[in-house]
Amino acid sequence: MSTDTMEKRSEDSKKDVETSREENVVEKRTSSDPAALEAHHLELHEAEAKRILSKVDYRLVPLLALLYLVAFIDRSNIGNAKIAGLTEDLNMHGLQYNTAVTIFFVPYTLLEVPSNIVLKMMRPSVWIAILMFFWGLTMTFMGLITNYSGLLAGRFFLGVTESGFFPAATFLLTLWYRRYEVQRRMAVFYVAASLSGAFSGLLAFAIQKLDGRAGLSGWQWIFLIEGLIPVALALVIWTILPDSPETARFLTQEERDFLVKRLAEETGSGHGKVTNQDKITMGHIKAGLSDWKVWAAVVIFWGNTCGVYGFTATVPTVIEELGYSSANAQLLTIPIYVFAAIITLIFAWWSDYARVRSTFIIAGYCIASVGFIAQLAIPHPKYPGLTYGFLFPVAGGLYCPFICLVSWIANSLAPSSKRAVGMALLISVGNMGGIMGSNIYLAREAPKYRTGFGVSLAMCVAAIAMTFVLRWAYGRENQKREQLFREHSEEDIRARYSEQEMLDLGDRSPFWRYTL
Repeated sequence: MSTDTMEKRSEDSKKDVETSREENVVEKRTSSDPAALEAHHLELHEAEAKRILSKVDYRLVPLLALLYLVAFIDRSNIGNAKIAGLTEDLNMHGLQYNTAVTIFFVPYTLLEVPSNIVLKMMRPSVWIAILMFFWGLTMTFMGLITNYSGLLAGRFFLGVTESGFFPAATFLLTLWYRRYEVQRRMAVFYVAASLSGAFSGLLAFAIQKLDGRAGLSGWQWIFLIEGLIPVALALVIWTILPDSPETARFLTQEERDFLVKRLAEETGSGHGKVTNQDKITMGHIKAGLSDWKVWAAVVIFWGNTCGVYGFTATVPTVIEELGYSSANAQLLTIPIYVFAAIITLIFAWWSDYARVRSTFIIAGYCIASVGFIAQLAIPHPKYPGLTYGFLFPVAGGLYCPFICLVSWIANSLAPSSKRAVGMALLISVGNMGGIMGSNIYLAREAPKYRTGFGVSLAMCVAAIAMTFVLRWAYGRENQKREQLFREHSEEDIRARYSEQEMLDLGDRSPFWRYTL
């Protein structure tokens, strides 16, 4: 045996002895101190959770972020296609462009709830792959259209095929993470939406150079190339996207059990249990559709969608009308969306750390309001640098509260079947704000767009007001349940329900506490 090997073994033995001594010290100290013992077990529990969740993070979140990036590029690239010659080649005039943007949202909003019901009945990975394949196919065919009617048909079927992705992806995240862990993951996923504006501008700038190749215009190449990407991804994504902790093949059985157990204990009060393994029933569907707090959150959602969809479809044109060339206008959208992505991530981490949602929603819409007020006050097209600068708070303020709201409602709905329906309802009706947003930036008002900026500002103010109302409602319900525990023991409350009845109650359980 070599001297180096003997020395290494000797060092390892010393380390083992030191580790053993440390464990003995901890054991002796904690055995005589119950509080220290509990703290030690909690520390071990959190360390194990962190290790397992890091495995989930690397497997799940980047995949969903990539897919959402592709989805948002495909739905919003019509703004890039417009300044690449779309409207001229199809002889569009008046409100025809606004109509083409709007028609996407009709099937998109109507089909999100049915899509999430289907999602609960089959593997999420398979359903998402099916959606991707068909929206990519639709986008590709849009590159071959020759008239305005073809554009309308393409946008309509793009809305049909993309309708289920966002509610499916956000719901899928809630199956893996606890309430104050999910928003930062959703933010990384959702930030792909704000980055899509940057990538879309960059891709359009590059693809537009193919103008005239194979007899196709630059806007046709944009649709063709950006449509083939999701088709290719759909062929493999169903094999690598994990469905739930119970079936995750990249985790050991012990790791799967650990995740399921800690999620079942996530009621917000430290007592009671919830479930993600329920089978969807008509009762869950009715509960998700009839919860008035979800409908109240829709108004908050409109503050985002009204501004975002109008903004993303118009901002390249706004910048172009400040005196920049078409190509440079595409590039100048990039810093705006990067800024929005950074603000979204900061808000998400901060909100999870503070364990509060409503404060950050209000702050975001206040930032957006400042941007809209500035856009209304600046005498366009004078001061192009100032106008461009105030597009940053508009984008940042609109994007950052959105994921706070989705997380807030996800935190407030249980069991998982009610959450699937409630989240889909929020996103479905909430996206109807996109219909409004697509029709308020009027070509005849260029470059001031007073209707667009004014209506978006009004919706931000309405969202702020409704956030206060929803926070008050959740807080009042929490107080009622705390009062119940002051008047009755936990054993008395448990005696009123069987274990299954308690699980079926979900967020109506006396043990459930709402996030504020």
